[in-house]
Amino acid sequence: MIGEIRERVRAGYPDGGTAGGVALPDLVPLLQARDAAEAKVAAIGSVNPRRAGFWNDAIQSVKWVVSRLLAWHVREQVEFNRASLAAIEAALEALNTNNRALARLVELRGPWAEWRARWEQRLASTESQLLRTMAEVKTAFDFRLAQAAEEIQRQIGQTSEEIQRRMWGDLAILRADFDRTRADYERLIHTELRLIRRREALPPAAAEPSSRAESSPLPLLDYASLAERFRGSEEYVREKQRFYLPFFAGRRDVLDLGCGRGEFLELMREAGVPARGIDLSAELVGLCRAKGLEAQCGDLLACLPALPDESLGGVFCAHVVEHLPMELLPGMIRSAAAKLQRDGVLAIETPNPECLAIFATHFYLDPTHVRPVPPGLLSFYLEESGLGRIEVHRLSPAGENAPSLASLPPDFREAFFGGQDYAIIGWKI
Repeated sequence: MIGEIRERVRAGYPDGGTAGGVALPDLVPLLQARDAAEAKVAAIGSVNPRRAGFWNDAIQSVKWVVSRLLAWHVREQVEFNRASLAAIEAALEALNTNNRALARLVELRGPWAEWRARWEQRLASTESQLLRTMAEVKTAFDFRLAQAAEEIQRQIGQTSEEIQRRMWGDLAILRADFDRTRADYERLIHTELRLIRRREALPPAAAEPSSRAESSPLPLLDYASLAERFRGSEEYVREKQRFYLPFFAGRRDVLDLGCGRGEFLELMREAGVPARGIDLSAELVGLCRAKGLEAQCGDLLACLPALPDESLGGVFCAHVVEHLPMELLPGMIRSAAAKLQRDGVLAIETPNPECLAIFATHFYLDPTHVRPVPPGLLSFYLEESGLGRIEVHRLSPAGENAPSLASLPPDFREAFFGGQDYAIIGWKI
């Protein structure tokens, strides 16, 4: 049996207990010990053989009887011995399986070494390729960076040239504006000198007609009711006159000629601009004072010349000049211009005779109207009085009150049915 086990072990490990140069555990001594133990276990309960004969047979019979009598006593020992041999057999089988697994691992060491060599070679190749790619990327990046820097420099150069061109163009425009302003100023000086020479040539009586009362008497009527019905409510007129707030903002001592119900004076009070008014109607002046506004009753053609020269920051006159005889209008404008401080503003609002709609309804609703004043003529009067930077703004388009005008061609409607009123604004040079 021992020889059979030895042959089986040698067949499993033909290299004499080694696999690929790796020493494996030697199980032969353990197998020999197991075989010896099995032999002892097999001998338990047997009788030692002796030479044949009477005494031998007698002694063997006695031993056999004793063995049978003691079988109950040694039964557990026999079972323990056999269990121990079974455990040794299982340990041997496990160790044998472990040796075979180690041999298999040793057999795999060769392919693993080859795979590792190939992997290291591929890793080196990949690393060199990666380094080469990174070098190419860096080179391309540096090249693109240099190109971008050149492009930026070129763009900066072009931008600088464009800025210079624009700057020189703006300077040329400013120079042209300056030359035009200087020409206008020289023309204004020439006009002022001509006006002074003309004033010196006029006789005193013809130069300043004193009062509107000398020309025609005013009709007896309730002018407040007339204005409420045909011109509009105080809220309506006040909202329309907000147009003038930017021109009078920040000014001092503004005079409203023909203040009426005081709509403009209320706007000046809201804006924090000191303002006062003059009106011919004692009823309307009382209405203004009841609102806490500063107003006085009098003829503007008599009160205006009495004011000190260059004492007003602004003069406002809304729907008044159409009530004056034409021969008194230039004198009123000259007097108002004389009372303005330097850069003082004069704003006049009046019906626009360029709009044919006013002749059909609005203008002749007021019986105190004398005649409309064209924008060109009023602009001429302002220039003759020493005012410059004349602006004309057409207000209240006729289409707002007459929707039927929308059927007319736009250019015709704009030319003959534009703003029903216009505002002319001039500054004292």
